[in-house]
Amino acid sequence: MAPDPQARTRLARAAVLDAARALFLERGYAATTIEAISAASGVPSATVYRLFTSKLRLLQGLFNTTLPEGTVGADGDPAPAPDHPRLGVLLTEPDPRAQVATFAGIARDILSRGAEVYPILVTAAGSDPQAADLLAAYTRTREQGQGHLSRSLASRRSLRPGLTEQAAADIVHALASPEVYRLLVSGRGWSPVQYEQWLAATLASQLLQLHEEGTKK
Repeated sequence: MAPDPQARTRLARAAVLDAARALFLERGYAATTIEAISAASGVPSATVYRLFTSKLRLLQGLFNTTLPEGTVGADGDPAPAPDHPRLGVLLTEPDPRAQVATFAGIARDILSRGAEVYPILVTAAGSDPQAADLLAAYTRTREQGQGHLSRSLASRRSLRPGLTEQAAADIVHALASPEVYRLLVSGRGWSPVQYEQWLAATLASQLLQLHEEGTKK
């Protein structure tokens, strides 16, 4: 029985993405050619171009594999309203500290998925204007997703006195950034669980009102 054409396409696509990831990490984005990816994957160059059209689209496809469902639109570009399976839990949770803890879990999930691929995109953006546009698009997508937390806390008046929604969003954006995740997990040897716990505790201390009973002596 002949293999299913769709199955062959999925296998070829996976092989190309695996080869691209390895070569981008080994040689860098700029020094890696479609021909090299073709040779490493065993997929003809013409098929690589048919699947991805360009090296930039291949990089985009590679990065998209690290994102949860709903973050990427049907056209492969970042979705205008990024989603996550646990987003509904975050938005309906009545306890602000539990909201922050849920957000920290979402952030850990997304950042750990992209920990290997994100630096490739950052490096590519340094030499390729189109890659820089792609990085900017993903940054905007991340900001939109993170905005759910600061907006929800502000609407419930759970932010600490004097902290605006925009300032809260800035704090979330900084602490839940790929750079901080890589610094602590890859650079300092933290486990993803340690990062999640630290992020939840730090965001709670930076964003939320202190309970009166917690400040009494």
